[in-house]
Amino acid sequence: MTHWKKHVLRWGPVAAWMGVIYFFSSRPDLPRIDEVWLEMLLRKLAHTAEYMILGALLARAAGVNGWRGVALVSTIGALYAATDEWHQTFVPNRKGNVWDSLLDSAASVGGAYLWFRLRPQFLTTKTRREQRP
Repeated sequence: MTHWKKHVLRWGPVAAWMGVIYFFSSRPDLPRIDEVWLEMLLRKLAHTAEYMILGALLARAAGVNGWRGVALVSTIGALYAATDEWHQTFVPNRKGNVWDSLLDSAASVGGAYLWFRLRPQFLTTKTRREQRP
């Protein structure tokens, strides 16, 4: 496989998922739920899931194999969370929230960490042999 195809296969899902997050952040008319506590809970769970997936995709793309890698991709996830909240300040009926950005950042850390810790369990023996130096 050519070099650029490998990069597309690794980083394409990251870009696509960032596009999904951007799309939903651009929507001024997200559905509302009458129960305020339930709406808040569902929105926070959605934010957490979005950014955990982003953190895992970033870790996968970067080939994270240590704590420095987790820290690096978590920083990228946190920066994207901050720009996402800033972007929402320009969308009618939406507002940026520092607390949402912090929640999103924490979720990105969680996703990267889970990828780092669980990935070895999904590797086949052949793949593990190929990754040895």
